[in-house]
Amino acid sequence: QLQLVESGGGLVQPGGSLRLSCAASGFTLDYYSIGWFRQAPGKEREGVSCISSGGGSTNYEGRFTISRDNAKNTVYLQMNSLKPEDTAVYYCAASPGEYYFCSGYVSEYAYWGQGTQVTVSS
Repeated sequence: QLQLVESGGGLVQPGGSLRLSCAASGFTLDYYSIGWFRQAPGKEREGVSCISSGGGSTNYEGRFTISRDNAKNTVYLQMNSLKPEDTAVYYCAASPGEYYFCSGYVSEYAYWGQGTQVTVSS
């Protein structure tokens, strides 16, 4: 069964950092583009970063960096200089797709994790 599991969320003070992980099981991430998305209460889900199967990445939030370790079947999201407005549930998603490009659109992704809560507060 194809599954994505996020981890690494939690409570952090403004200015702090967190690294989220997205581990895949039941399939190999090598041939998938992976996106990180977030959804705050009352707001739509939005893309924050994505990485293509070939390793090309796009960071829609400049303080965040996405990376992948195919050997570990895991994708990471490094989040620095966190702000209270970064508070949200963070999701990873997979799309069998482009080698060179990835998408920040929710509709482009077929497989989703359950999400991990990130709270930025003093």
